[in-house]
Amino acid sequence: MRIAVGTIAASVIALSVVAAAGAQWPNVPAPGVPKNADGSPNLNGPAPKTADGKPDLSGVWRPDRNQKCPPDGCPDNQMSEQFLDLGFGLKEGLPYTPWAAARVKDRMEKAGQDDPTSHCFPGGIVRLHTYPTYNKIVQTPRLLVVLSEREVTYRQIFLDGRSLPGDPLPTWKGYSVGHWEGDTLVVESNGFPDDKIWLDRKGSPLTSAATITERFRRLNYGTMQVDVTVNDPKAYTGPFTVTLNEYIALNAELL
Repeated sequence: MRIAVGTIAASVIALSVVAAAGAQWPNVPAPGVPKNADGSPNLNGPAPKTADGKPDLSGVWRPDRNQKCPPDGCPDNQMSEQFLDLGFGLKEGLPYTPWAAARVKDRMEKAGQDDPTSHCFPGGIVRLHTYPTYNKIVQTPRLLVVLSEREVTYRQIFLDGRSLPGDPLPTWKGYSVGHWEGDTLVVESNGFPDDKIWLDRKGSPLTSAATITERFRRLNYGTMQVDVTVNDPKAYTGPFTVTLNEYIALNAELL
């Protein structure tokens, strides 16, 4: 419970900042938004395509807000359950090794006080999909860039055919390369620092042995599904996959 309270407090601040963003920019409608008969945005309309026929993932996106609210509601602090616990929805939870289970237990007992994001360090690429602030995707044929409002940082996903580095200098977001499989963008990443990144507020660890595979699929104009597979033999007894949803934020900009 102490962890949830701390997370909610952080979320209130974060989402208050997001809410203020709309008042600081003129209302410039996003181009190409499909419309319903009454002129309202049709977010179930077809996903846009780039000039070369690939799905266009560009836009400002927000994570899922599927956290259960208390009886009096939570209009200003909703977040995803996976932000609190990445294994939410998995029947057995995350498959921790004994070492990782002990790390999580210790971190929960300390109410998440050592969470790197609480000390202004980046949260890593998995938490970009769950932290309750906006991300902006800029897509070109050879490079996809993710701009993070939460950290005011960027992530590069190279689409030019290069391979992952063999012995990379560790970085918070690692190194990422992608390729298209039909309408799905498959992204592989490595090069993470050892046990410095938390995958969720519980403190699920990530080590330098990890590789992460993401499968981005824009289901329609308004929804993107990202299947995230973590393979980290030091922290988990086997690879696991979670499905995360993101939603387009029309007429919004990063703060």
